[in-house]
Amino acid sequence: MATSPKSSTRPAKNSSASGARIWLYSLLLTLQYGLQPLISRRFIRREVIVTTSVLTCEVAKVVFAIFFMAKEGTLKKLSHQWTLVDSLIASGLPAAIYALQNSLLQISYKNLDSLTFSMLNQTKIFFTAFFMYIILRQKQSIQQIGALLLLIIAAILLSIGEGSNKGSSGGNPDQTLFYGIIPVLVASVLSGLASSLCQWASQIKKHSSYLMTVEMSVVGCLCLLASTFKSPDGEAIRKHGFFYGWTPLTVIPVISNALGGILVGLITSYAGGVRKGFVIVSALLVTALLQFIFEGKPPSWYCLVALPLVMSSISIYQKYPYRVKKKEA
Repeated sequence: MATSPKSSTRPAKNSSASGARIWLYSLLLTLQYGLQPLISRRFIRREVIVTTSVLTCEVAKVVFAIFFMAKEGTLKKLSHQWTLVDSLIASGLPAAIYALQNSLLQISYKNLDSLTFSMLNQTKIFFTAFFMYIILRQKQSIQQIGALLLLIIAAILLSIGEGSNKGSSGGNPDQTLFYGIIPVLVASVLSGLASSLCQWASQIKKHSSYLMTVEMSVVGCLCLLASTFKSPDGEAIRKHGFFYGWTPLTVIPVISNALGGILVGLITSYAGGVRKGFVIVSALLVTALLQFIFEGKPPSWYCLVALPLVMSSISIYQKYPYRVKKKEA
């Protein structure tokens, strides 16, 4: 009888610590999400070869992940637990998908204004929920399905608006559509698929977030290096050099993107791929505010109409989770 109070407080303490950790990671990821489009447009010149920035980002992820594993003392255990087969099964496919996704996002950064990019990028929540059901059979409530539909309506509204007008980016409609909107939407589909596969690996294979980051970054780098043999980026690298168009400030968005990737992995591991969606609300507000302050560009009316739809969608999704019925339980 005397030991029961102590044992009952341990889950509460663990839950509280986990909740505080999720909130910290969410806050950091909110800031990174909000700042990334702005600093990428400001510090990455158009001459920079996309593959070089993506490769550098993946290398930075490996360095950071190894540092964090060494700091928490899990790096020594890898020599006894890690196998190549398990690594390829858990991280190989998601790594290839994320490598392609990052390349598409780098293209989109340069051809959309920051707020439009951030809002379209949030359709990844819908695709994550879709693939979560396909792969992990995670169901959604009726309210959550409605919230996801609201999100898609907002994305369609932005696509029509930005595709038929020059938009805030100042480019022509075709360039905005084919080099801005389409790449970010395809990247969102790939993000949903990869996030679902990562959560599957975390639940089934019990891979740690840092280990998966290292594995996926290494595989992603190998895929990108292989693509340079025949890709236009590979020809540009051989002609102009790896760091063509880079400046010392180009390192800032690359490092920021790498840290953001690690934060995404941590939140996915602790809270799930879809449940990190509440981060996006604050990120959108941060992006809109910073874009107005530093670029002097007020959001277009398409963004103003779509923004409350996106915010309502994420709020409803978080407020009405799926409840398991007694028969299902």
